[in-house]
Amino acid sequence: MRLVWIVTLLAAVLVVLFVVSNTSAVAIGLWPFDARLVLPLSVAVLAIAAVAFLFGAAITWFAGMPHRAKARRLERSVEVLQAEVGTLKDSLARAEARRPAAPHTPASTELALR
Repeated sequence: MRLVWIVTLLAAVLVVLFVVSNTSAVAIGLWPFDARLVLPLSVAVLAIAAVAFLFGAAITWFAGMPHRAKARRLERSVEVLQAEVGTLKDSLARAEARRPAAPHTPASTELALR
């Protein structure tokens, strides 16, 4: 857990250094539109990185949907099977309780029978 905090702190420091170092203004446009947006370079780069991250996260989320659905189905199946195992154990315990106990034979008698 401590390693995660160290890596996060290091990444935050690098982002702050990047923002402080790249303050020059850039004009951002999108062809064929005529509008231009003037932003500091660091803000433009971080905004593009954020959009790319969200796009990748959405792709990953949609790709995982079938696996999550299958996991939910299997979880429900496991619950049903666990309930069935519990019922069968109860039935077995009741059946063993009704069965008469077998007579106990001493070890010497068992050896003589062999």
